[in-house]
Amino acid sequence: MEARLNLLANPLTGKLVKHLVGASKVVGEAGLPLTTQELVRIRASQINGCGYCLDMHTKEAEHAGETAQRLHLVATWREAKVFTEAERAALELTEQGTRIADAAGGVPDAVWENAAKHYDEDQLLALVALIALINTFNRLNVIVQQPAGDYQVGMLG
Repeated sequence: MEARLNLLANPLTGKLVKHLVGASKVVGEAGLPLTTQELVRIRASQINGCGYCLDMHTKEAEHAGETAQRLHLVATWREAKVFTEAERAALELTEQGTRIADAAGGVPDAVWENAAKHYDEDQLLALVALIALINTFNRLNVIVQQPAGDYQVGMLG
């Protein structure tokens, strides 16, 4: 499969991605555990069918110490016993935030309230921003049909 556009070689993409990555770094400063960040990125990418982001974030998560068992169970987190209550709340917020167009009222109050039990205000903002950012990256890659499989840990920053 060939991408419709070469995002990695296009100078305009470079400018755009620089800002998105900059925003991602700010998210990383909010005290949200790296493991949770990667689980959020993986779950949104599964929902959106973004192979490139799945390739990237499963490899980055594994490199950061995430177990293969947990990575294999992200899509079925509700049935899996390997996630904390805080991670479950983040994954539910991720699903609701990623599927926002499917819900007439947006993210349900109960989902927000559950997340707020586990995360402080900065971490909640980081979660919301992270969900928005990974959905942006997913859409860029899915629209241009960016192929997956060649990502190397640390390759993009």
